[in-house]
Amino acid sequence: MYISLNNLFMGIIFVLLICILVLGIIFLLKLNKTISNVLEILENNIKYKFKDKSLLKNALTHTSYAYEHNVASNEKLEFLGDSILEFVSSEYMYNKYTNLKEGELTKVRATVVCEKSLHKVALANDFGDFLYLGKSEVVTGGNKRPAILADSVEAVIAAIYMDGGLEPAKRFIIDNLKDEIEIATKNVGQKDYKTVLQEELQKNGDVKIEYKIIKETGPDHDKKFEAEVCFNGKVLATGIGSSKKSAEMEAAKKALGE
Repeated sequence: MYISLNNLFMGIIFVLLICILVLGIIFLLKLNKTISNVLEILENNIKYKFKDKSLLKNALTHTSYAYEHNVASNEKLEFLGDSILEFVSSEYMYNKYTNLKEGELTKVRATVVCEKSLHKVALANDFGDFLYLGKSEVVTGGNKRPAILADSVEAVIAAIYMDGGLEPAKRFIIDNLKDEIEIATKNVGQKDYKTVLQEELQKNGDVKIEYKIIKETGPDHDKKFEAEVCFNGKVLATGIGSSKKSAEMEAAKKALGE
């Protein structure tokens, strides 16, 4: 009787363990499906479907999350993506902007392949909603930090390359940066009046040069800005432009008498 009860008890324990195991497997399958469904939203944003979803997840995994969960971070993908980004953008500019000299192409690339531009790409594709961050980064708003977002773009570029080759990676880069490149190429040949003015005024020692936006006019799609440049508190000139930068440049140009 004792043996029968013992066997029954052991049988019940065994069945319970099997049930727990099955429930665990079902939970993991549902969790993986949920993760896949979430990542599909990002895939739609970037217009690329991954054959290996783990590459995309790895590209979105910040070092803080990787440390807490003992998984690989996106640092190595970021390293690879940086090189791919430089190559693709260089090739694109070389073939499209044949009128630019080597030095000008280098300046354009430096303007475009930078944290500021990549941050814009991340925002345009809602990368911040999909990042895997550690607790400290979540609390401090890491999904909005420009450096983290820019790094994730480079990592995703590498993930696309590893999953589908150079062509889809190239397509993602060009689709997201061609407008920035176009703007940069239009400005590359312009004289940097702000630098010239600063050098001119600093010939006799350190001075305080300030630029202020004093007026904004027009609708959002066609704004005009007016800037003034001040030298040791004295207004030297004002300038108007379609951006804050161009308005400041125009003010500096007028201050130089050009």
